[in-house]
Amino acid sequence: MAKTASWLMWASLLSCAALSDVGVSSAWARSRPAASAPSLVDSASAIGLSQLPPQAQDVHRRILAGGPFRYAKDGIVFGNRERALPRKPRGFYHEYTVPTPGSRTRGARRIVCGGEVVQIPETCFYTEDHYSSFKPIDPRH
Repeated sequence: MAKTASWLMWASLLSCAALSDVGVSSAWARSRPAASAPSLVDSASAIGLSQLPPQAQDVHRRILAGGPFRYAKDGIVFGNRERALPRKPRGFYHEYTVPTPGSRTRGARRIVCGGEVVQIPETCFYTEDHYSSFKPIDPRH
């Protein structure tokens, strides 16, 4: 039994070494979410632009106009590290603060838009809980 356990350990180590040589992460590396993992984007609950809070509608207008923006961090690249949004190359998504009335800080509300041209976004998402969930924005409604 000890020989079998020892052999399995070595086989596992060799497999991981071989996989890492071809660029596949080993069992000890950070695991990737499964392709079918649930997304934090709820496409069934897309929100019409007219349904967003007035502050979010204003930020959306500013995005299309190229500014001006209220906060220095508006327009920075959104890294999508949690992979909550569809995978795109780094630099595709940019984030913007949606002011929260009465808040002394930037608050939790954001619009994240993606596209090759910032002022002509291919897609935009709204989050009111600081990236915990996203709703696609339907600009036609």
